[in-house]
Amino acid sequence: MFILAEDVSSPEEIDLLWENMFQLPSSLPPCRLMDQIGLDTVAFIEDNYVQERGLDSRMTVDWLREKYISPGKLGLKSDKGGLYPPKSAENGVKDEEVLYLLDVGLGSNNSNISLVPTAGRILKFHTSTGKMSTLIEGQSLPDGIDVSRTASRIFWTNMGRSTASNDGSLHSANLDGTDIQTLLPSGTVHTPKQLVVDDVNSKVYFCDREGMGVHRVIFDGTNHDILVRTGSLDKPEERKDMTRWCVGVTLDMGRGYIYWTQKGPSKSGQGRIFRAGIDIPVGQTADNRQDIELLLEGLPEPIDLELDVENQLLYWTDRGEHPTGCSLNRVDVSGRADKAELQSKKEILARQFHEPIGIKLDGKKQVYVTDLGGSVYRVNDGEKSVMWRDNGCYTGIAIS
Repeated sequence: MFILAEDVSSPEEIDLLWENMFQLPSSLPPCRLMDQIGLDTVAFIEDNYVQERGLDSRMTVDWLREKYISPGKLGLKSDKGGLYPPKSAENGVKDEEVLYLLDVGLGSNNSNISLVPTAGRILKFHTSTGKMSTLIEGQSLPDGIDVSRTASRIFWTNMGRSTASNDGSLHSANLDGTDIQTLLPSGTVHTPKQLVVDDVNSKVYFCDREGMGVHRVIFDGTNHDILVRTGSLDKPEERKDMTRWCVGVTLDMGRGYIYWTQKGPSKSGQGRIFRAGIDIPVGQTADNRQDIELLLEGLPEPIDLELDVENQLLYWTDRGEHPTGCSLNRVDVSGRADKAELQSKKEILARQFHEPIGIKLDGKKQVYVTDLGGSVYRVNDGEKSVMWRDNGCYTGIAIS
């Protein structure tokens, strides 16, 4: 960034030099990589380096915010581009958002109920044309999905042939559905749910619902860690306690937080949202870590999470009872973890979904939501519109 701020070179020249001297076949050059990750995320990470090392931020992160972030140039997720101009300006072709969706296989589009255990699909939806196509079939209750821009791959969880059995798994594939790889084989986890990619460190985070935990693994399936454990499978009373079930997850790499939901029994009003440090404190374990903060409680039934890192706004879907359930919600988490204050600040952005699950925020701060009723929605300034509706049963959603 210092080289760019000094106007010594351009992103194109820096990347060309990197490609000729250092680049590995599977990696992106630095300026392209920063655009892929998002310049707002890069800035938050750089802030930590500046604070920890006592560095001068004027010609690095301050320059980045003034030159790019403040004008809304956040990288690929922004229609204004980033270090590089938007794709439409580069090649004359209008850029579009592509959604990756999971059909869990429980809808009436599957006429043979006996095939439910392997009826799950991964689909690709073009927002500009409204075209939906199937990429991958034969999945066992897929639930969480995300896209790695640096690896150009999708990652997803399968809950398994039955949510009552310990046979969940984690997978990845190219963006076109080829080269399917199993990262965590069936039985490694119980019922993996929402998944989020950390492109900076090439890691995947996900919740295991009946397994009662928050997990992390490297893109190749190695270094599988449990970061939070809320109960033990060896204790029947804990296995039955749905308030321990972890479902949704999202990250704040800049501030070093992981957020997750514990949904509680169906429609019970016992849902909660927590956060903790991304890494377990030294000398503590996933079972006894002391840095866990309870942000919200008494929620109808919170499911998946999404964080607007730039504005520190936490979004979530809730499939609980009407009128506050079956909703899209938001709260400002920029301050301290004061439950009463957060409770007073949370807001419902849209209601009347049909069991909402998946959630994803795009570069324009529009929110995409999927529900088990077979719909894909876009919510913009509180206005909800249907992007797609059929007889499917949709869970996770991702944007590329």
